Amino acid sequence: MLHYALVFLVVALIAGVLGFGFIAGTAAYIAKVLFVVFLVLFLISFIGGRRGPIA
Repeated sequence: MLHYALVFLVVALIAGVLGFGFIAGTAAYIAKVLFVVFLVLFLISFIGGRRGPIA
């Protein structure tokens, strides 16, 4: 998930440099959404993984 967020970030940067504003904005928005999803899933797995052994 983080990989895809970084890929879309790079696409947004390249599109912005080349002057494709709409594509850059869309790719940046997708990168933000994927990064937030990554953070939420990371926090859920971090909190869920801290459980002790079930007796």
